[in-house]
Amino acid sequence: MGNRRFDWVRYVLKPVAFVLCLLPLALLGYDFFTDNLSANPISDFTNVTGVWTLRFLVITLSITPLRKISRWSSLQRFRRMIGLFAFLYVCLHFTTYIYLDKFFDWQEIIKDIGKRPFITVGFTALTLLIPLALTSFDAVMRRMGGKRWRRLHRLVYVCAILGVVHYFWLVKADTQRPVIYGIIVMLLLCYRFWVFLVARAAKKRQSKEQLSATSGSDLLQTLPNR
Repeated sequence: MGNRRFDWVRYVLKPVAFVLCLLPLALLGYDFFTDNLSANPISDFTNVTGVWTLRFLVITLSITPLRKISRWSSLQRFRRMIGLFAFLYVCLHFTTYIYLDKFFDWQEIIKDIGKRPFITVGFTALTLLIPLALTSFDAVMRRMGGKRWRRLHRLVYVCAILGVVHYFWLVKADTQRPVIYGIIVMLLLCYRFWVFLVARAAKKRQSKEQLSATSGSDLLQTLPNR
């Protein structure tokens, strides 16, 4: 027992990351109870939870490239936790809208979703994040199979794009921040596409080498024995 290696990621880094992910919500609560919010606290809650949803999605998408660049394999162990925090914040974002803004007036909410494009896009992103959150557990992943699970979780890129569009259409005038997030998401998508092309080219090259080796072996078998 004494020689067992201490798992710093599990017992130190992940708890620290967990607390840091809760910090924006804690600060928002502190500002609320100390009356440090603006004249429109509902807007403050909506903006903070929405922006942090997009940030967590971007961080989630950044983990795999950073892991490959840094060669720190343990970085992947943070991906699921941060993805679930993105889902937590988007649920708080939507709850603020339907409870504090619309007071559960479902007819008005349905009209808003259909008539206001930025709400339509945001609601679509929330809907797509639900199956990702529900399938984030090891047992579900084993039942689905790795290939199908990975295919489903590529939707996180769609959610990030929709989140950027939602943010861009929401702010209308000051679009600098959503544009920055959009550029980051675009770069991450380009990186993923580049990795796909490299892997595809390597697979084709390997197939050609195997085919060439097989053809050479068949040719040797057809030569007469001396």
